[in-house]
Amino acid sequence: MDRVQSFIKSIVLWELWKGLSVTLRNFFRPAITIIYPEEKTPQSVRFRGLHALRRYPNGEERCIACKLCEAVCPALAITIESDVGEDGTRRTTRFDIDLFKCVYCGFCEEACPVDAIVETRIHEYHMESAGENIMTKDKLLAIGDKFEAMISADKAADAQYK
Repeated sequence: MDRVQSFIKSIVLWELWKGLSVTLRNFFRPAITIIYPEEKTPQSVRFRGLHALRRYPNGEERCIACKLCEAVCPALAITIESDVGEDGTRRTTRFDIDLFKCVYCGFCEEACPVDAIVETRIHEYHMESAGENIMTKDKLLAIGDKFEAMISADKAADAQYK
């Protein structure tokens, strides 16, 4: 009996009609596609995108060159060189992040004791020429200065989850 039933199903292409019925059921449902450049999907405040270096409200850099972010980076994407300043504090002379190596894991942000390095929610960026993938200290500080309001708001919102 099973062989006969199997033979009949193969003759009438039962699996094909079953698959087409799924297609026809979904064909008349409204589309849920988002037209990306015009419409944006909501982002979490914990989204990890482009890096930024932050400053204190008085304009002083937060980074104390402890090199914890460099040590914890699994992709070895961060390079830090430091020097002792005139006031006796240790500051970075070089802070580079290779965005091609970075896996955006967020370990650098978690390891930083002074909240100097953060990953922003910016994900729409590109490189047009060789070497633009290296984010230097000046570029990172510029991003931090430009988006400080967003970074502070995200930090405050994230504190509610902890």
